[in-house]
Amino acid sequence: MTSTIYLVPCVLDEAATQTIPLYIIDAVKNCSVIFAENERTARRFLKSICKEIVIDNYEWFTIHKAEEELISTFKQKITAGKNIAIISEAGCPGIADPGQILIAAAQQMNAVIKPLVGPSSILLALMASGMNGQQFEFVGYLPIDTNEKIKTIRELEASSAKNNSTKIFIETPYRNNQLIETVLKTCKPSTKFCIAAELTAATEFIKTKTVADWKKEKTDFHKKPVIFLLQG
Repeated sequence: MTSTIYLVPCVLDEAATQTIPLYIIDAVKNCSVIFAENERTARRFLKSICKEIVIDNYEWFTIHKAEEELISTFKQKITAGKNIAIISEAGCPGIADPGQILIAAAQQMNAVIKPLVGPSSILLALMASGMNGQQFEFVGYLPIDTNEKIKTIRELEASSAKNNSTKIFIETPYRNNQLIETVLKTCKPSTKFCIAAELTAATEFIKTKTVADWKKEKTDFHKKPVIFLLQG
């Protein structure tokens, strides 16, 4: 019996269940094992999209950094022919997400892998930014150290200008305001900077302006989920 691995996208905002296609419910019902980045929120998510799903009928495993023991368990479930759902904490599994390591293991075992359509904050931000969608790079978190952060921002800006590419990054939500301040102090006035906050939520905010124009604005994105985009 061949195992199928379903990559199940999760909501970016708990109230935005309309962003999840109906066929995802069928995929989850077709599984008997769930590997989730956060079991508690994954359970709540599944209940929000389908009241009929019996949560306790599944075998649950939590993905932390996909330790060797967890990978071994995952491989055993594939060998046993179980259908498995991998659920990210928010957005799409495998995209800036620890589930990627399990997906790599499934590829090595020649399992059937089904990526399912759903919201990705990185792609949604890029789509709405008006920046280059032909060439882009997601670089994850910037360094915490201020000097290292400034150096990295300058490098990203220079690389973006040289290659006409969009640079995409994130920050721990409670450090958003400090990051914005650093970008505005570090980058050239003509550099384009996009702030995409609380995507798919009722309070969604997506604006692209030059650094010079952002300096005229008063912003506060403390503790909000934000994707940042930069184009020099």
